Amino acid sequence: MDLRKLKTLIDLVSESGISELEVNEGEDRVRIVNAGSPAQAGQVVYAAPAPAIQAAAPAATVATAATPVAEEAPTETGFVSRSPMVGTFYRAPNPESPNFVNIGDTVKVGQTLCIIEAMKLLNEIESEKDGVIKQILCENGQGVEFDQPLFIIA
Repeated sequence: MDLRKLKTLIDLVSESGISELEVNEGEDRVRIVNAGSPAQAGQVVYAAPAPAIQAAAPAATVATAATPVAEEAPTETGFVSRSPMVGTFYRAPNPESPNFVNIGDTVKVGQTLCIIEAMKLLNEIESEKDGVIKQILCENGQGVEFDQPLFIIA
């Protein structure tokens, strides 16, 4: 990726106040994480040089997609199953398969609730409590953070 374009993206992240920006273009990926203070530009991690074509459009999509997640709060009471890692949340083992669990399903300790993909590894997340799934707090394919609530089990 062109250094001027990269600098522009870093400035965008630091000025806008967003904590993270990820731009995917084909197989290339650029991820910029704001370290917290406005004076710092942020941390840049990229897997391969990415072409600078249409970098602004994915940036806007990432910023708007992150907003509803921050506003969503659990409305049910019960045990909160949380993400043990940062990754991508999947409700089923593949797109053609049924979901591991749905709202209203009864689960037992050790039953698979979802998969979190982290660094190309698929990690099955198991229930820590017996109960009924009252709420699913993540969308399929959504990025999740460490300790983010995933399910409410009552």
